[in-house]
Amino acid sequence: MAVMDAPKGTGHVVFLDGSQPLDVESNAEIPLGHKVALRDIAAGEDVIEYGVRIAIASADIKAGDYVHIHNVRSARWQNSVA
Repeated sequence: MAVMDAPKGTGHVVFLDGSQPLDVESNAEIPLGHKVALRDIAAGEDVIEYGVRIAIASADIKAGDYVHIHNVRSARWQNSVA
């Protein structure tokens, strides 16, 4: 997963600082500072940011998709009982 450093429209190639350009294009408008999937993530799979598990995919996420509350849930309280 990458964090957008500038607002990107659909179809823009995503780059990472200090690495080669990735062949991943955004599938949606992704606001500045928000997350984009760099690879497919299956529902139930951990979502990793900067090497840390931050969420669990609540739906299948395709490479280039906007990663936000509509397709992930927090990993913080995963084992809590409501």
